[in-house]
Amino acid sequence: MGIIRIHNMSFYGYHGVSRAEKEIGKLFTVDVEMICDTAAAARTDDLKYTIDYEEVYRVVGDCITKNTFHLTETIAETIADVVYKAFKPEGLRIKVRKNTPPFPGHLDYIEVETTRGDI
Repeated sequence: MGIIRIHNMSFYGYHGVSRAEKEIGKLFTVDVEMICDTAAAARTDDLKYTIDYEEVYRVVGDCITKNTFHLTETIAETIADVVYKAFKPEGLRIKVRKNTPPFPGHLDYIEVETTRGDI
């Protein structure tokens, strides 16, 4: 078994509870961690035996840029469902960060994490 990790994918999305968030948008960053069999890919050096990282990036980007949600939790769960169905890893961890959330106080981001399968 192996783990494929893709960190800090960045996409601009129009998600949030307030009207301003939906009009102005925000930067969201996503980490994807997938547990899968990497032995066949390593043995053959052939992309067809592993998960195509570029395709994962495209799928995650589509979830953020082609939808509008109120909650970061909904973004994380949607990405998890789509990635799990499309790539069928044995385990999956998704982390979605909403950078500079619009409320009083200083913080870098809020993060929602969700999992699927054996992780």
